[in-house]
Amino acid sequence: MNSIVEAATRTASKRLERTLSVVERLWTPWRRAFVEGGDNRPTDCFLCMAVADHEDDRKHLILTRAQAVFVMLNLYPYNSGHLMVAPYAHTGDLAALEPDVAAEMMHITQRSVAALQAAYKPDAFNVGMNLGRPAGAGVPDHLHIHVVPRWNGDTNFMPIVAGTKVLPETLDQTYDRLVPHFNQINRP
Repeated sequence: MNSIVEAATRTASKRLERTLSVVERLWTPWRRAFVEGGDNRPTDCFLCMAVADHEDDRKHLILTRAQAVFVMLNLYPYNSGHLMVAPYAHTGDLAALEPDVAAEMMHITQRSVAALQAAYKPDAFNVGMNLGRPAGAGVPDHLHIHVVPRWNGDTNFMPIVAGTKVLPETLDQTYDRLVPHFNQINRP
């Protein structure tokens, strides 16, 4: 019985050696600041800081500004095209959000889905909010809706085994691909 176990162990070991010798390395150095940031992350609201700068929307990945809300790419996307729709008002209280702002958030979310459909032709979407830190909100004091395009087969072992998400384009490429679709959204 031991010889069978030993043979199986040797075979598995050789298979692992062959696999490791052909493994590709994926480098994502831009995520290091986020992963290691911990308590060193800025305490100011990055959404408020980004939208306050009216000089350079590209620098802040802002795709469009509407009357009461804006759309920006997620700096740490789950997939290419991952964006957020947020109100200008700094609030984490969805229940107290002005009805006209809530309506515009949903309207711009719909327009965002349409823009992503035109640019990427995804198979599906995740659209949602995380209200409060225990629910997963990274910025619990500033509401935002995540819109994430999804494709059949876009999930794999990399995030689970390697803690790495494979993205086929840079944020600059995503911005350039999407901004023409958002230029069609009415601005104030």
